[in-house]
Amino acid sequence: MFRKIVLITALLCWSTLMMAQNRFTLNGYIKDSLTGEVISGASVKINGQAKGILSNQFGFYSLTLEPGSYLLTFSHVSYQVQSISISIKNNETQNIDMVPRSAAIQEVVVFSKKRDGNITAAQLGKIDLSVNQIKSLPVLMGEVDILKTIQLLPGVRNAGEGNAGFYVRGGGPDQNLILLDDAVVYNTGHLFGFFSIFNGDAIRNLTLIKGGMPAQYGGRLSSVLDVSMKEGNAKEFQFDGGIGLIASRFSAQGPIEKGRSSFIVSGRRTYIDALITPFISKNSSFYGSGYYFYDLNAKFNHRFSKKDRLFISGYFGRDVFDFNNNRRSFSTSIPWGNATATVRWNHVFGPRLFANTTAVFNNYKFQFSARQDNFSVGLNSGIRDWSLKSDFDYYPLPGHKLKFGVMTTQHRFLPNVASGRQDSVVFAPNNEVAKYALESALYIQDDWELDSRWQFNYGVRYSRFTQTGPFTRYQRDVFGNKLDSMVYTALQPVVSYGGLEPRASFRYTIQPDLSIKASVSRNIQYIHLVSNAGTTLPTDLWVPSTYRVKPQLSWLYAAGVFKNFADNAIESSVEIYFKDMQNQIEYREGYTPSISDPETEFVFGKGWSYGAEWFINKVRGSFTGWVGYTLSWTWRKFPDLNEGQRYPARFDRRHDLSVVGNYALTKKWKMGAVFVYGTGNAISLPERFYVMNGVLNQEYSRINQYRMRSYHRLDLSMTYTPVPSTSRKVKSQWVFSIYNLYSRFNPYFIYFDQEGSITGGDLKVSTKQVSLFPILPSVTWNFSF
Repeated sequence: MFRKIVLITALLCWSTLMMAQNRFTLNGYIKDSLTGEVISGASVKINGQAKGILSNQFGFYSLTLEPGSYLLTFSHVSYQVQSISISIKNNETQNIDMVPRSAAIQEVVVFSKKRDGNITAAQLGKIDLSVNQIKSLPVLMGEVDILKTIQLLPGVRNAGEGNAGFYVRGGGPDQNLILLDDAVVYNTGHLFGFFSIFNGDAIRNLTLIKGGMPAQYGGRLSSVLDVSMKEGNAKEFQFDGGIGLIASRFSAQGPIEKGRSSFIVSGRRTYIDALITPFISKNSSFYGSGYYFYDLNAKFNHRFSKKDRLFISGYFGRDVFDFNNNRRSFSTSIPWGNATATVRWNHVFGPRLFANTTAVFNNYKFQFSARQDNFSVGLNSGIRDWSLKSDFDYYPLPGHKLKFGVMTTQHRFLPNVASGRQDSVVFAPNNEVAKYALESALYIQDDWELDSRWQFNYGVRYSRFTQTGPFTRYQRDVFGNKLDSMVYTALQPVVSYGGLEPRASFRYTIQPDLSIKASVSRNIQYIHLVSNAGTTLPTDLWVPSTYRVKPQLSWLYAAGVFKNFADNAIESSVEIYFKDMQNQIEYREGYTPSISDPETEFVFGKGWSYGAEWFINKVRGSFTGWVGYTLSWTWRKFPDLNEGQRYPARFDRRHDLSVVGNYALTKKWKMGAVFVYGTGNAISLPERFYVMNGVLNQEYSRINQYRMRSYHRLDLSMTYTPVPSTSRKVKSQWVFSIYNLYSRFNPYFIYFDQEGSITGGDLKVSTKQVSLFPILPSVTWNFSF
């Protein structure tokens, strides 16, 4: 298989090389004129023609042209359009500095040239967002959150009230590939999922791909969220910060050597614990209790030459929850968090070939410890990865780009490992030890704009996953007792899986403001999130594919119509999709958490989802915003669950509506509003209560047979930006927001309350609803200098 893919790559490169004879290449980097940061996704057009190229993730572009004079146009949604005249006689390097528009949201999306990327691109379900757009929206507690913003897009639904988790087109939370500077993020939530780990001050941009995943991405079924950190201002020192109701943040960035290297360091921390502690008496039973989280982002880059550049970035975040009850001599501590480190080396091999080699380390840990008197207990779980990959961009002709690469990752999975102590007696149950696996892949993809009407994006990915030793495989009887074992040494294969993942999409332009697109893709997922709830909590477990657990498989089919109005000021689209998923995982009926290997508690089945998404986006003018609506169905069918009958998945939502608006009232004042509506979550409820032997019992419905009440909410924000004084370098901004304006009590969960007694004959069972957030006003002060 490897030889076939290499042969295909060689043939494609040879054929395009022959076509490129007697031509010369113009290449370079596209950068921000104020900060020196590279600009990804900038469009480069030739003589006003539709055919051109986009700058890659690192701002690199390359055009191979016949000798002659050309007018090149460089454009990006957040920058002023720039045109240059150039005469091509030899291979040349031309770096472009683009002037950014104002940081105000209305000027980020207002531009004079036509914006037709949604019409001309072949990629379906791809959405790029800038941090400035995200910062303009009202948010919970004033904390800017990129994950809550993407929940407002069609096809993406939230995991619950205020939660940062998300589901895409019927997929589970583990089916989203979330990357921070190429490092996989396994747990994205702070405060048990109510805030995401992404600090807006450290983020440059993000890209969401919810359909037709390109071949460079893999390992997940549903979507990709690719988040890029800022590189740091390469021209001058800059400091930014903000003070909100629950957290404060501060960032510093600047050049180390102007024009060659720069850095950024950004931190965020909650301070409720620090504010409350002085008011808690040392004699209080709860003295020493508290909760806080913090993030630290850092990045450094250095340009060694025109051909070589090094990036080093990292993230470290931690949640710490402590609870003490001194009266009962009880205490517990629950810390958890992510740590990532990324080293990337860019090298330009030639005028048409760009390479990026990346080494990544990431580590997610969850710990629980509790103590009462002389007894203590501890629980640990997590996942650790070491990854290495190389990606190559080859630009043979205008409108034609080849991308290919190879990657490998070594996984270490740590399931629930328990330990304890009673006085001097230490116990360590014989629960399962760490599991190891090796995941590898290679891919090739071709993005080819044949003419002004047809564009194709096609590719293939071959992936392979091997569970390796050290590992002991046990044979058990029907009661779970161990009968025999097989021992695997370090790196010895236990079981292997692999397969091809073809991807293809096309665009056909009917007229300049109207196109149709379609895509098909096959995805394989080798690692799985084991969750007994509908949200991504720190207690969830990541487990590998093993001899018991097969990889998840999916086929996604999508098609859409894209139409622009009013000189491309209004974008609109309708997309339909169908997703078929195999080897889905759930817990067996009657499962209760334990420290044993969770694989023994799994059952397997299939799932499918289908739906339609409508999207209208106004991108120009003093009023901007979008309306997104999704009509969808998501089903699961397991032979061992629900008597083998299909049932709606817990993240099935029939109707999902988001309305987002931003209006520039004056130069100083901006207004933002968000309205969301969604069908209530699917739940299972007891249908009958009966008494047996003096004990109240309940008989549950079929799985997810009922629905909670529908969810809806209106948020508002006002942003005041004073005119900066000429004598002061400090710029400031006040953000006033109201979450849940009309104080809707949206259901978080439902429980049954008992009144009276069985013996007294006056027992009553009533249904109670728990809601989290009523109306919540907040204020945030942002500053920069």
